[in-house]
Amino acid sequence: MARAFEPVVISANDLFDGRVIYLSGKDEWVSQLQQAQLITDEGQAKDRMAQALALSDRAVGVFLAPAKAGPNGPEPGHPREAFRAQGPSNYFHGKQAEDA
Repeated sequence: MARAFEPVVISANDLFDGRVIYLSGKDEWVSQLQQAQLITDEGQAKDRMAQALALSDRAVGVFLAPAKAGPNGPEPGHPREAFRAQGPSNYFHGKQAEDA
């Protein structure tokens, strides 16, 4: 039996600084998960993935990341994605430093 499609966002790493980035509904790479486009249809996910790969002059490692709808936009759908959304953890920089 096939698994039901679960919501996703398109995620990658920024080619220039390594940060986690997400594809918005406006075909722009954004740094905040809440600004990403939540995709709830498998066909749309395939189409958006093709578009994301075409925008890969800034992104590497493009993939579909599990997500769920939240009150302020998409939220992580898996603990790994929650970890990635927080930014680098090996030392105080990136999103963690910006939030301080």
